[in-house]
This record gives sequence, C-alpha cells and structure tokens, in this order.
Amino acid sequence: MMGSINWHDFFIVGNPLILGSQIAILLTVIGIVALVSYLKKWKWLWREWLTTVDHKRIGIMYILSGVLMFFRGGVDGLLMKAQTSRPELKFLDAQHYNEIFTTHGVIMILFAAMPLLIGIMNVVVPLQIGARDVAFPQLNALSFWLFFAGAMLFNISFVVGGSPDAGWTAYFPLAGKEFTPGIGNNYYAIALQIAGIGTLMTGINFVVTVLKMRTKGMGLMKMPMFTWTSFIASVIIVSAFPIFTVALALMTFDRIFGTHFFTLSGGGMDMMWANLFWLWGHPEVYIVVLPAFGMFSEIISTFSRKSLFGYKSMVFSIVGIAALSMLVWVHHFFTMGSGPAVNSVFSITTMMIAIPTGVKMFNWLFTMRKGRIQFTTAMLWALAFVPCFVIGGVTGVMLAMGAADYQYHNTLFLVAHFHYVLIPGVVFAVFGALYYWWPKMFGHMLNEKLGKIHFWLFVIGFNVTFMPMFFLGLDGAVRRAYTFSAESGFAPLFLVSAIGAVILAAGFAVLCYNIYWSARYADRNISNDPWDARTLEWATASPVQFYNFAKQPEVKSIDAFWYMKKHNEGLTLKDEEIEEIHMPSNSGLPFYMGVIFGVAGFFLVFEWKIAALVATVGILGGLIVRSFDYNDGFHVKVDEIKKIEKAWRGKDKGVNNHVS
Repeated sequence: MMGSINWHDFFIVGNPLILGSQIAILLTVIGIVALVSYLKKWKWLWREWLTTVDHKRIGIMYILSGVLMFFRGGVDGLLMKAQTSRPELKFLDAQHYNEIFTTHGVIMILFAAMPLLIGIMNVVVPLQIGARDVAFPQLNALSFWLFFAGAMLFNISFVVGGSPDAGWTAYFPLAGKEFTPGIGNNYYAIALQIAGIGTLMTGINFVVTVLKMRTKGMGLMKMPMFTWTSFIASVIIVSAFPIFTVALALMTFDRIFGTHFFTLSGGGMDMMWANLFWLWGHPEVYIVVLPAFGMFSEIISTFSRKSLFGYKSMVFSIVGIAALSMLVWVHHFFTMGSGPAVNSVFSITTMMIAIPTGVKMFNWLFTMRKGRIQFTTAMLWALAFVPCFVIGGVTGVMLAMGAADYQYHNTLFLVAHFHYVLIPGVVFAVFGALYYWWPKMFGHMLNEKLGKIHFWLFVIGFNVTFMPMFFLGLDGAVRRAYTFSAESGFAPLFLVSAIGAVILAAGFAVLCYNIYWSARYADRNISNDPWDARTLEWATASPVQFYNFAKQPEVKSIDAFWYMKKHNEGLTLKDEEIEEIHMPSNSGLPFYMGVIFGVAGFFLVFEWKIAALVATVGILGGLIVRSFDYNDGFHVKVDEIKKIEKAWRGKDKGVNNHVS
C-alpha cells in the first residue's frame, strides 16, 4: 500500500473488454516505437514535431490528437448503444456503463471537439490575419503539451485505477469520496485541470494574437469571420475557464485533502458545484460552437462565390452570444428548486440567445441565395448543418421553458437535443473545415469521392441514431439508465438508434481511410488556391512555408485575397521587397513541462502526495529555466527566402490565378 491506495487496485482486471483494451494499448505503443526506430526517425520526430513552436505544426498535432480522441469517445458511444440495443441485456454491468457514459461525455467535448477546433484555429487564424506566428509561440507549444498530458492521463483511467463514474458533469455528492471512494473521479479532477490550464493559455494567446498581430490595413471590421469567431471564443475561454479551474481545485481538495466545500455531511454545498460547473459549462458550448460558425461562414462564402451576407450583423450577433452565454447557466438545473422567479429569468435569457443564432442562420441562407453554389464535400457539410442544427435549436427553446423542462429534463429527449446541437454545430463544421483547409496544411486534397461517402454515411447515421431518442424521451425513457424492461415498449426505437450508431461509425471509418489514401496517393501538384478562395491564408504556399509570408500583405477590403486577385494587387513579389525574417527557435521545454505535469498529476490521482510534491519541484524547475531563457530566435536569410518563394511561385499554379 502507498498513500491510501492499494496496489491490487492499480490495474483493472477481470473484465474481458478492458483486458482487450490493455493488450491493444500495449501492442500499439510497441508498434509505434518499433516503426519509428526502424525508420530511424527519432531525431526527426524530436526536431520537427516534439520541440516545434510553429503554429501550423502545433495545429496539426492538435487535429491528429482530436481524431484519435474522437475514435476513443466513439467506441464508448458504440458500447452504450450495444448495451441498450435490446431490453435487459447484460453486455455491460451498471458500473461499467456509468464509467463509459462519463468518459464519453468528457472525451467528446474536452478531448475531441476542443483540440479539433483549437487545432484548426492554430493553423488558420495567424494566416488569415497575415501574421508570421501567434503572439507567444512557446506558450502555444506548452498549451498543446498540457492538453495532451491531461488527455493521456484521463485516457489511462479505464485500464489503471478505474474510470470516473459520476457523469461528465461530476455532480456532488455523487462525485464526492462518500459515494465514489475509489480514484476514478480523482482522474476527472486532475486530468481536466491540467488540460484546462493549457486551454486557458490558448485563449490568452489568441486574444493577444488577434489584437496585436494583424497585418497592415486589417482593422477589426475587415477580419475574416473565422478569425472573429475564434477571437470571441478565446475571450469566452479567458472569462469562463478560470471558474472551472477553481471548481476543479476545490474538488481536488475535497477528494484528496479532506476539505468539505461540496460535501453535505461536512457543511459544504453540493449546489455550489452545479453553479460553478455550469457557469463554465454553458459558455463552453459556445467556445466550441462559435469557431464552428466561423468555419461554416468561410465555407459557405467561398463555395457560393459571394461575400458573406450581413457581415456587421454577424459580428454583433457573435458578441451578443458571448455576452448572453454567461447569463443562462441556471437552465441546466431548473428542476433543482431555484424557484419560479429565478427559473423565469433564466428561461427568458435562454430564449434570447436563440435570436443572434437565428440571425446567423439567415445570413448563411442569404449568402447562398443567387450564389453559384459548388457542391464540394466541405459545402455539403455546411448545407447539412442548417436543418440539423435548427432541430437542435428548436428543441433547445422547448427545454428553455422551465415548466416543460420538468418533463423533458432527465429523459433521452435532452440527450437527443444536445447531440443535435453539438454534432451538426461542431463535428459537421470540423469535417467541412478539414476538407476545406487540408491542402493548406499538407499540400494535397482529401479525396472528394470518399469525402461524399463519408458525408452521406455520417449524416444518415447521425439522424438515425438521435432522432428516435426524441420520441423515446417523450415516451419517458430516462437518460443514464443502463437497461430497460421489455414491457416498456422502448425496444424498437432503441434498436433503430443502435443501428444508426453503426452507420455513423462507418462514416468516421471512411474519413480515416480517406486521410490514409490521400496521404499516399493524392496529387501533390495542386494550386496554392485550389478553391478560388477569399481570405489571406490562400495567398501563400501549400503547405505553408515556416515563415508564412515572405512579405506581409496589405489589406484593403474584407475578403482581402479576393480583392487582391480581382485588382491584381499584391500577388507578385519583387526581389527588393524581400527582407530578413525573424522567427522563434524550437524548444524542448514545453514537451518537458507536459511530461512532468502528467507525472505529477498521475501521482496526485493515486494520492501519493510526497511523490506528487517531488514532481511539482520539477514543474518549478521548468518555470525557472524558462525565466532565464534568453534565446531570441533566428533570422531567415534573404537568399533562403528567395529560394523557397521561387519554388512555389515559379510554377503556373502560383498566386497569379486571378478571379474570372
């Protein structure tokens, strides 16, 4: 025994599903190590990726992590659907089911949606504003490695020590020691804290980047819509994540150090957790949805061959959503006794937030009106988003009515609602954005034929999975229940929903195959501007050179690159315009900090306090080393810039492709 945890509690044994996972993880790690060793790529991996501070490479690492976590969260979803496909099935027991729906929620929102969105923000936003990097490149790398450390720590829970099992909201008293004495919910408190610190740093970084790093002529009202939505989402991160940081710290004190902030028996308040959690948790919905709205704006504008309709109203509606997002949190516990007066106020604010969202919907529809729409895979995702998201929005207004919420709240109706908001509002956007920006990241396009198969399987599977859950919920099927009786009459719709989940998974599998196929076989000889796009990221090479722009562009209009092509301005580069470029150096310190945070977190999860304290000294050591880091980066010589620019501009496919 070490601390308060027995060694025989260390590895989870006795469950064939978990044993299979342990073997799969071990074989995967051995396979990766063997492959990198065989290819002699360790130095390359360290130099080009693990120590990089290049915003584009950090973005790609976020995206790959997000795809991996989406797979893990999706497997959890499939296991739940398998368990509820027939009445009184014994595929999962109650405890295992509780762990799986808890980890599914946490992973999909915090470890899949967030890195996918932040990854695309990392790649695109500095390019859209004509910057050479983000404001704080090394902090950006630290943000990624802290997120990754938190994600990996959370993911080992189901094979080492046991998963959290109090729901993704971890409500007290259920999440307290008296009801869950194991270490599962310690993983929740510590892993989310580490990843959350990384996300908060990202928010600060992007606020400063957008305010201070924009190129000449780019006023706030000339920024692309994706930059606007990323900026406002970053402002919400800076506002909301400190609340979650404090709540998780108090949870850690309660569980590991015996305090009583949330424990009723010790004079604490369980409702304080609910309030703190949703003060972060509802703005978090808009942290993930707003950048997605920006992605749809770019895609719809590009493939409708038109400027975005109602640009100013779009900006004001984003700011309105950001303000209102902090004023609606109580609608998550209308049924917990706040009283009719309080419920009425939050019912009204919840309905009000539908107004700016509706404004955006009409903006997108009017952008498409009389446009010359191109039905690319990216555009299909944007088109499917509109009707699916409207279903999520309308059912949200139904749930916003306090009295009606008493009927809907603890049923599958609510589960269907938030999946109709988050999957079309975030997952569709990410998929569309990957098809759209993939050539900018990798210099080749994803296969459009495979993309359309992915699209149809995923969209059909999504609707077949979640539409029946509205009707199950209205019939009284409760959420978080691991089984149901044959007499309830729920069996047919549950089976339909399970079949839909398999179709959904097949769609995701096609995306993974598309990434593999395109990496091997796709045409590399493509234009830097394959979509005839409108914003500045397309004014440079594909994939983008490490310094982004040889000469930072001057912006004279919204849709700056479209304007440049239309007026034949700023597309060519003269030798005398090239100057040396100052860039930041790579650093191994963020990677080291991620590892040491992960180690300290692991010790704290198991309540090995002395070991955690020793590891914390390592964190302080990293901070001290950073304080005395006087590396000012390096200069890219003019000759090197000329050589790189000539390589991609010298072909017929360069930026001289003008708008017809």
